[in-house]
Parts: sequence; C-alpha cells; structure tokens
Amino acid sequence: MWQIWLIIAGIFLIGEIATVGFLIFWFGIGALVAMIVSFFTDSIIFQTTIFVISSTILIFATKPFVKKFVDVKKINTNVFSIIGKTALVIKEINPIQSQGQIKINGETWSAESENNEVIPEGSEVEILQIRGVKTIVKAIKIAEKSN
Repeated sequence: MWQIWLIIAGIFLIGEIATVGFLIFWFGIGALVAMIVSFFTDSIIFQTTIFVISSTILIFATKPFVKKFVDVKKINTNVFSIIGKTALVIKEINPIQSQGQIKINGETWSAESENNEVIPEGSEVEILQIRGVKTIVKAIKIAEKSN
C-alpha cells in the first residue's frame, strides 16, 4: 500500500508546482505521512484517517507562518489598474443629462460623478471604481469656468 501513497504524494506535489496557492503541498506531505503509517498497519481506513488529519493540521498550523513570508498582494490589471488614479475631464460630467467623459492613459472613458455633482470640463478627478463601462469619479481639482 505504501506505493499508492507515494504515487498520491507525487501527484499532489506535482500539482503544487502547477498552482500558486501553497495548499496542495500539504496534501502531498499528508500522503507521505500516511505512507509511513502504512509500514506499521494494513488498515486503509486508519491510513486514510491519518492522511486527512495530518493534512488538515499542516494546513491550519502553517497558514499564519506562510503569510509572514509569502506576500500575496492583489495586483490590479486591465481596467481595474486605473482605479485610484487621476484623470482629466474632457466632457462635462452632468448626471442630469447623463453625460461625461474623462481621459486617462490616452483612453477616453464615460464617467459619472460619485455624488451626482456636475464636474466641469478641464477638472481633475480621481477614479473610484468601474461600474460596467463607466468610471465613477470624484472631483479633486475643479476647473475654472471661463466666460
């Protein structure tokens, strides 16, 4: 039976190489522990119980330790990479007329103001979120209206 546990451990460890979660690794170690237990007993139920218990203990015991050394930060990409950045209003943002556009990184986006306020053309805004195909913004620097 130890050969089967060794094969299972190998599958889990190879699976860990293909993922980045550092979770499957502990199932591989649990399978190795079950393999060692298989040298002392032929009970598959006991071996499987040891596998489940050891894997669970390893996962929960090492999670805080792993978090200290593995800095998992969410990196925003694509459209979400513009959230928090400053943009220029190129067409007045007017919630009554349901219009408004901003320009950021050479791209033009439809825009709505956060509090349904009118933001004049030429103002600087901060992008708060993306809702559908529109950006939700708040004014940072309001442009002076020229007469």
